[in-house]
Amino acid sequence: MQNLRKAAVLNKSSARYGSDLAFHKYPFLAKLGLKEDNLGCFDGKKWRGNGASHTAMNPATGEKIARVKFGDVNDYEECIKNMHEAELLWMHTPAPKRGEIVRQIGMKLREYREELGSLVSLEMGKIKSEGLGEVQEYIDMCDLACGMARQIPGQILPSERNDHMLMETWNPLGKIGIISAFNFPSAVHGWNAAVSMVCGNTQIWKGASSTSLVAIAQTKLMADVLKDNNLPGGIATLCQGAGSTVGQRLIDDHRLKLISFTGSSQIGKTVASNVSARFGRTILELGGNNAVIVMDDANLDVALRSVLFAAAGTAGQRCTTLRRLVLHEAIYDKFVSALVSAYKHLKPGNPLTPGTLLGPLHNEAAIKEFEHGIAEIKKQGGKILIGGTRIDKSVLKPLGLENGSYVWPTLVESNHNMPIVKEELFVPITHILKVKSFEEAVEVNNNTPFGLSSSIFTDSSRNIFRWLGPSGSYCGIVNVNTSCSGAEIGGAFGGEKDTGAGRESGSDAWKQYMRRGTCAINYGTDVPLAQGVSFHI
Repeated sequence: MQNLRKAAVLNKSSARYGSDLAFHKYPFLAKLGLKEDNLGCFDGKKWRGNGASHTAMNPATGEKIARVKFGDVNDYEECIKNMHEAELLWMHTPAPKRGEIVRQIGMKLREYREELGSLVSLEMGKIKSEGLGEVQEYIDMCDLACGMARQIPGQILPSERNDHMLMETWNPLGKIGIISAFNFPSAVHGWNAAVSMVCGNTQIWKGASSTSLVAIAQTKLMADVLKDNNLPGGIATLCQGAGSTVGQRLIDDHRLKLISFTGSSQIGKTVASNVSARFGRTILELGGNNAVIVMDDANLDVALRSVLFAAAGTAGQRCTTLRRLVLHEAIYDKFVSALVSAYKHLKPGNPLTPGTLLGPLHNEAAIKEFEHGIAEIKKQGGKILIGGTRIDKSVLKPLGLENGSYVWPTLVESNHNMPIVKEELFVPITHILKVKSFEEAVEVNNNTPFGLSSSIFTDSSRNIFRWLGPSGSYCGIVNVNTSCSGAEIGGAFGGEKDTGAGRESGSDAWKQYMRRGTCAINYGTDVPLAQGVSFHI
C-alpha cells in the first residue's frame, strides 16, 4: 500500500512538473521500463527509494531527462537482507547452471542493446557507437563468464606423505559490493557482475549518481531474467545514492567480502584503507596517466590513426585515454603536423547522431577541470598547438547543443619535467613529449604515479621484448602497435601503483571473487606428519 501511495505521488509530480523534462523525446527510455519518475533502489523484491531526489541530465544539450529517487540507509539494509536470503540458494546452485543464468542475461542485453546503448550515449555523453560498444562489452562478458562456469579449476598437488594428496577447492565469497563510475556506466558493472555471479556471489551495485538511469535500466533487465527463472532478485540488487551515504555504507559494511571500486585514486585510497581495516578484499580501478611511444621505425599511419582515437575518443574520458604522447625526435615534426591536421576534422555533434565523433564532457565540473588544466599548463610553460578552449555557443547553437558541455580536444607541446604532465586530467588534453632514444621513452612512460595503460609503436623486435620485460613499461596494459585506449574482455584489466590493485574482466580475475581452500586427504591407514616431524606416544 505504501508503494502504491508513493507511485501516486510520483505520478502527480510528473503531471505537475513533466513539462520541464525531455523524457518523451527519447522513446527508447520507455522501452527500457523507465519513466519520468523512477525509484533508484531494487532490493531484490521490489523497487523503492526513500532518499534524496536526483535529476538525470543530458550533457549534450543541458536538458533534464528524468527524475530518480535515491535509496537511503533503510533501503540499503533491505538490499543486504534479501541478498542474505538468496545467498545459500545461489551458492549451492551448480556453477554451470549459474552460467546459464548469466548467458540469459547476455541474451536479454542483446534484445535491448540498441535501447540501452542509446541510453548510455544520452546520459553519459559518449557517441552512439561507443554506447552500443559498451553494452556489447557486457554481452561479451556474459558469454565469457558462461564458459568460465564450466571451467573453474582447482589443482591436485602431490603430497610428500605416503597415501596422501593435496587439492584446492574454490567457493563463493558470499556478498560483494560494486561501485562503478560515470564513464562506463554499463560495462564496468558487467565485468564484475557476470564473473561474480558465476562464482556464486550475491551483489549490491551502486552506479554513479549521474548515470542512474543506466543503472536502473540494466538492473531491470537482470531482474527480469532472475524472475523468469524463479530465482530470488536478491542475487543482484541496486542502491543508487550519494557516495557519502550509500557509497560509504558499502565500503564500511563487514558483510560485504569484496568491494570493487572504480573512481579516483584519492577516493580509492580511502576505500582501500577502510576495507582492509575490516580484512575485506578490494578491486581498485583508479586513475591513469597513459602514454603512447612512437619510435623512429614505427608505421606512422597506423600510429596516427591509433593515437587519434586514444586521445580524442570519448572526449578524453576513458580510464585508458592517451594523456602523454612520447615521440622520437626523428619523426616528431612530421607526426605532430599530421596529428594537428587530423584534429581539425573533429567537429562537435549530438552523440546520438550517426557520424558524430566529438561528444560533450559529462558535466560542468569537467569543464572546470579542463579550464583549470589549460591555465596550469600555460603557467608551467606548455604550448597549445590546437584546442585549449570551450567550444563557443555560436558553433553549437545551429546543432541545438548550445547548452552542452563541449570543449575542443587539445594538443600541448610539453616538457616531461612539468609537474602537471605527471597528473591525470580526465579531459581531452594530450601532452606531446620529445625523446631521443628507446631508453628515454620508457623512462618517461614510467615517470608518473600511475600505471594503467601504455603502448609502443615500433618495428624493432628487440625493443618490443624490452618493452614487455622487467625494465619496460610498469603498467597493467602493455600494448604494441595498437592504441592504449580500450581493452578486450578476454584479458585481465587493471594497473599498478596509484592506478590501484586487482584485476577485472577476463583471464584469472575470477579468483578474486572466490575463496580458496587447500585440502590434504589421507587415503591410507598411517598418520605421517609433514616435514618429517615425529610425534608418537
